[in-house]
Amino acid sequence: TEVTEKLEEVVMIWIKQIRQVLVESEQMRREAGDVGPSAELEHWKTRMSSFNSLLGEIKSTRVKKIISILQAARSKTLRQWKELDGNITIAANEAKDNVRYLYTLDKFFGPLAKVSPVTMMEHVPSLMNTICMICCTSPYYNTSEHMTSLLLKITNQMINTCKTYLCEG
Repeated sequence: TEVTEKLEEVVMIWIKQIRQVLVESEQMRREAGDVGPSAELEHWKTRMSSFNSLLGEIKSTRVKKIISILQAARSKTLRQWKELDGNITIAANEAKDNVRYLYTLDKFFGPLAKVSPVTMMEHVPSLMNTICMICCTSPYYNTSEHMTSLLLKITNQMINTCKTYLCEG
């Protein structure tokens, strides 16, 4: 029982740390007002990396051994652990899926930033069709919050491109 108590203490520390990661990941992002759409992809890539790393730790043999010992001891901390394990898995899947969908837009980000406004407008119909596809098929990214954030960043990029064009002309 002494070993079980020590292991439960360790798992409770992990639970507290994982909860903190989940809370921080759900907080509002603070970004510059004129940030472009590449920042959205970078955000989700960073988040995917963080959650995949955390999942790797959770699935490590060291953690699995501790969890199996606590299972044998019928520890009450395992209910919380299993819930958090599921939440981390969902967050990792969401980030991975969002990165996959946002990569389909990556080919538009360069033209939005580096061409004239007239040339940029040639890319808008394809860009909007791709965004529509993401909205219709993505299980995670199709929320109003995500779509608004993406469209705002695309608009910011278009405005910055037009400003640069006007200042150079």
